[in-house]
Amino acid sequence: MNYQKMLAALLLIFAMTQVPAPAHAQQSALADYKLHPGDKLSISVWKEEELKRELVVRPDGKLSFPLTGEVVAAGRSVAQVQAEIETKLKKYMSEPIVTVSVVSLEGNTIFVIGQVNKPGAMVMNPQLTILQALALAGGLTAFAAANDIMVVRGAGAQQKTLPFRYSDVSRGKALDQNLILESGDVVIVP
Repeated sequence: MNYQKMLAALLLIFAMTQVPAPAHAQQSALADYKLHPGDKLSISVWKEEELKRELVVRPDGKLSFPLTGEVVAAGRSVAQVQAEIETKLKKYMSEPIVTVSVVSLEGNTIFVIGQVNKPGAMVMNPQLTILQALALAGGLTAFAAANDIMVVRGAGAQQKTLPFRYSDVSRGKALDQNLILESGDVVIVP
């Protein structure tokens, strides 16, 4: 087993054996999850069978629901979307009871490209660090420039690059580089 493959295997074991956050911390992270374009929601109104839909948050961050019109979903929590739909429905019914649930997190996606064994898009559920994303991408290839990895974050003129030195982090040094990735981030392994 060459050095790169052994390091990738150790990295994968390290990522899989991390002590999980306490249950209340995980629940808080899920409760605070902000919706993204591409996320699929199930929306229903109690005792109103015709007001039951599965909807995908559109690229503009909105969704359309009967009697409410446009509802901004991207960047908001499920509870916020639910509250807005209930408020808008009060014009038409006295006490609407709305349920909004997430069916899939397809909009919460990052990309790992370059010298990894399995490049491509990855859905985060709900979040990943750089090291975890590299492990899910099958680790680095033998040709990877492990200390020149970059994360590209943002869009248009707001893009910025964040350096990541794999060898430092894999040795337990400079762990502050191992950032939690955000939806849309691109991890580039030259």
